Amino acid sequence: MKKILFVCMGNICRSAAAEAVMKKLIYNQNLNKEYFIDSAGTINLHKGEKADSRMIFHSSKRGYDITSISRQIENKDYLEFDKIVVMDQQNYNDVINKCPDKKFEDKIINISDFFTKHNDKKVPDPYYGEGKDFEYVLDLLEDACQELLAKLVNHDI
Repeated sequence: MKKILFVCMGNICRSAAAEAVMKKLIYNQNLNKEYFIDSAGTINLHKGEKADSRMIFHSSKRGYDITSISRQIENKDYLEFDKIVVMDQQNYNDVINKCPDKKFEDKIINISDFFTKHNDKKVPDPYYGEGKDFEYVLDLLEDACQELLAKLVNHDI
């Protein structure tokens, strides 16, 4: 079973939504037994909390069910997960800096590397934004997760 961890700063908007998007894609392709998907944050500010209510609302309009509870990335995650997918450069830097062993660094990848319909270099944090910002994040995540899953299924990454 392949294990994928999505990471953003607080694990209440972007990574929680990415987890839900990827889980639905996997479910729709009947790949549930082949992949385990989770999410985490680089900080523990929201530890134990549900995702941001605005992200839950906008995600549910698209048929995504965000059930994750915020947690901070831990040392064991670097060992247990096959890929650690970050939302922006700051997340990448934070995840690299927390990495307990250099041998795990090749597992850490930027979600923007999987955009096929967008030229963005990150998934922007919508926390201080409006509804349109949450919708745009979902647009980016749908784009990237489709490509990421295709590459995983084809063993391209």
